[in-house]
Amino acid sequence: MTFRKSLLTAAAVLALATPATAQDDPRGMAINAGASVGEAGWQAPRTPWGDPDLRGTWPLDRVGRTPTERPAQLGDKAYLTDEEYAEAMAQADAVAANYEEEDAKDEIGSGHWFEWGTPLKQTSLIMAPANGRIPPLTEQGEAMSAAMRSSWNVTQFDAIADFNTLDRCMSRGLPSSMTPFPYNNGIRVFQAPGYVVLNLELVHETRIIPIADGQDLPGHMRQYLGSSWGEWDGDTLVIHTTNLTGETPMNIVGPGNKPIPTSRQQTVVERLTPVGPDTIFYEATVSDPVVLTEPFKLAFPWTRDDGYEMFEYACHEGNTVVRNYIQTTSPRFVGELEDPSDPAEWVRDTVER
Repeated sequence: MTFRKSLLTAAAVLALATPATAQDDPRGMAINAGASVGEAGWQAPRTPWGDPDLRGTWPLDRVGRTPTERPAQLGDKAYLTDEEYAEAMAQADAVAANYEEEDAKDEIGSGHWFEWGTPLKQTSLIMAPANGRIPPLTEQGEAMSAAMRSSWNVTQFDAIADFNTLDRCMSRGLPSSMTPFPYNNGIRVFQAPGYVVLNLELVHETRIIPIADGQDLPGHMRQYLGSSWGEWDGDTLVIHTTNLTGETPMNIVGPGNKPIPTSRQQTVVERLTPVGPDTIFYEATVSDPVVLTEPFKLAFPWTRDDGYEMFEYACHEGNTVVRNYIQTTSPRFVGELEDPSDPAEWVRDTVER
């Protein structure tokens, strides 16, 4: 997989505008996050049929080193200082150098595989509640979380049910599909009269969103990315999503992450607001009364990079990984393992480096 070398420098992302005064103002939040915005009074361009023009490529590697959840020790601290941000950018540069270092040693390792990207000045992608973290789970949500299984928290695999939908190359669901991953972070926006299309590089999914008034699928029909419809609120595209399956994790399951479940009552409302020629401010309010004690909101800028190449997401050929995990760890095939290996250990090693 080709590593994206176009890392942002601190100078490239520092906005030349006045500080934001409203926490919920998309333009002001983009400035606080370190993104560039249009001058005061800037107007979003229009498509030939008159809609705000969101078309382009908006890769999430530009926010890849900002965690979805804020580290607990930061409390309500929403933004890094200039000094802390410069240090975070230096750390991103150091990680990116792994690619060239491995090439020099004729090695292929995590430097070739992972594309961690760069950070924002904000300390988490979740901006509400104030602590930047997924709210406490309901009692039922905790029970569902404890029962979740995936290749990240299981060392013995006996059935397909031991793998989540990403393990099986099916879907990350929502809101995970709209948050960064260690690679394949491309999002490409297409538009046509009456439609907006979000093409996702990871898991090669495409969200086709009609501009309509209300749900476009019957309530009994369920999809991994749900049923979405959009409407324009001025320059802002508002996307309403229901009809989710309740079978995908709400967060990216990985080393150190508590798995958060979803239910069929989950809904997501997204807002895409152009705030400059090369910046969209993205917001997603996630609600699930079965799982969450209150909703939470993701809010972060997208930065245009039309030179970013979208690659095929081949996942694992022939879905053989699922079969191989079962055949090499289940007592049905190998007997009891005295010291089963942790499938996530190699990822932890690369994260800690």
